[in-house]
Amino acid sequence: MQPRFKILPMKNEKLLQNLRDIIDHAPDDWKYLTTHRLDIYNEEAAKTEFLEAFEKVIEKGISDTAELNELPTAYDYIRLGHPLSSVLEWAIAKMNGLPPRNVISFSSRTVPVLAVLRKNLFDRKPTRILHRGKLPEAFDPESVRRVYGYDFEIEEVKSAGDVSKFDGTTVFVAGRGEVGTVELNPNIDFFVGIHEGLGSILAVNVTADKSYIAAIQHVRRRETIAMTPSACYSALQQLTGGSATGSESGNVAADKAEVLKSIRTITNTQTDAVLGSSGLSVQYAIMMGLIDYALENHPGKPIKIIVPPNCYGGTNDQARRVAACLDHVEILDLPVDGDNDMTDSTNRVLDRVAEEDAVPYIIAEIPTNPRVEVPDLEALRAALSKKRKTPAGTPAVDPVFILDQTFCPNVQFLGDAGILSSVRTISYVSGSKFPSGGKCTAGYCVVNKEAEPLMEKIDKHLRLCDNEATNHQVQILAEQMPSMIQRIQGAYQNTRTFVNFIEKTLPAAKINFVSEELANRGFTPSVFSLDLPTKGNSEAEREAYKRAMNHELIRMMITEIPTESKHCVSYGQLKGCYWTIPATSTQGTTKEADKDYIARVSVSPDLDLDRHKEVFTDFVAQM
Repeated sequence: MQPRFKILPMKNEKLLQNLRDIIDHAPDDWKYLTTHRLDIYNEEAAKTEFLEAFEKVIEKGISDTAELNELPTAYDYIRLGHPLSSVLEWAIAKMNGLPPRNVISFSSRTVPVLAVLRKNLFDRKPTRILHRGKLPEAFDPESVRRVYGYDFEIEEVKSAGDVSKFDGTTVFVAGRGEVGTVELNPNIDFFVGIHEGLGSILAVNVTADKSYIAAIQHVRRRETIAMTPSACYSALQQLTGGSATGSESGNVAADKAEVLKSIRTITNTQTDAVLGSSGLSVQYAIMMGLIDYALENHPGKPIKIIVPPNCYGGTNDQARRVAACLDHVEILDLPVDGDNDMTDSTNRVLDRVAEEDAVPYIIAEIPTNPRVEVPDLEALRAALSKKRKTPAGTPAVDPVFILDQTFCPNVQFLGDAGILSSVRTISYVSGSKFPSGGKCTAGYCVVNKEAEPLMEKIDKHLRLCDNEATNHQVQILAEQMPSMIQRIQGAYQNTRTFVNFIEKTLPAAKINFVSEELANRGFTPSVFSLDLPTKGNSEAEREAYKRAMNHELIRMMITEIPTESKHCVSYGQLKGCYWTIPATSTQGTTKEADKDYIARVSVSPDLDLDRHKEVFTDFVAQM
């Protein structure tokens, strides 16, 4: 049986010429930027708005790079997608007679299949995975069934034409095909084309339930990433018949050795780190690895994932998504900011978990986000180390503390002399921040000696999901990490100077930043949050005024200093100053009552601080 979707050769040649023009004129930001431009970003219509504008440019012909550079931002970071992934998906869809929304690219070769399995778990639909050639070696069917809770059957076939009817969902996986090849027919619901060195392309049959598309895209946003910009650029070159130039020129083994060496030095740990394609890719491996560990070592016990309700939205959402799939996993809140004390909350929640004879896994950010608070670490260690009993009088399972230290990756929590050396602790960092200076999304995870037995499971699930850092990402980390400590210090000094200036210029503002005492102990973030003074006759009026002032401050900074101040949810970049409001960006999936409508500011080691002070002074004068 032949593939159902075809395209006329003339149309194909016109399309390929358009793609060659795009390759020739692609803005550098399309190839290298890891965080979206919020000034031209409409989340509700991120891909559709981009493609609508993109097609208008295509119709009249691409004349210069500037035209492409001003197109609306596509998607979010590179996890959910970016301009080049959108163009690649659009092109493959056009070549195969599919709507662009039906083609989804992944850096991972296995997550597209896991995404379909997750949807079918909730829909209670049977799934069969048919494959031509071998499935990725790391895809472990027994672990996927036991740990992830997914049900499916696997069968090898010779071709798409051999696929019979099935009362359920059929996923056809094919390796070693040309980029752009899609093999769909009435008996195949999803086609996954695996492309070594690039990732995979998922094509959704037009007869499939449209609700799958949003569900699959959400998996890509929270548990993995889209095909990276450099890989998409290479794929487009291959698609047009050219030779892929790519940007990978380093020695992969040497680069990885350099990165692992840097991480050991920075964290003062002995066990090699694992390197993932993004911070959330690493966090997902931690989650699934710990669940796997609990199933083996604490069989029959419920698992409690303990999460601050206002932490970074990706962390919050992912943890709840994991729990939604598994009856034996539950989310418990850990209030940490404002009037809540992390130590008190930790004591209360661990006492409760002991009463239920459950397995406690705690996720927390230190400093917290966005309030940049550091708890009493000695008290926190005591709360985590406390020996608790179950109702039966047996020792309760001791917690695993999962520490997101992206704000301060230089603090050595885990070494022999570290404050958390005696507590089973896993630390992870988003590499799109300080480690790469914003040049890639890769993240890493390390453990202390107490937690070393957990690392095998974390590494296993990072590989199972094919979420390891790409060779190009490792190359970037190898280039950037040796200067990370110096950049952190320079960024902190600029931030402290800016904070001191704001305190003097607008003393009524509430600034959340670390104290000098904490900085002397090594907590030197380059992020602070700003709660502006407000006015009004009611709480509603005062809140509305404050929110309006937040936006006005950000508007002025970006308008007056367009070469340095940016709309951006990230930090740790090499240059400039980045502004966002967490409630409308990083806390996107957080419950409304837990959102923070304040300005969050990130300062780099390289910016015109005097100019930023001038604009802030002008803002205060017109408040």
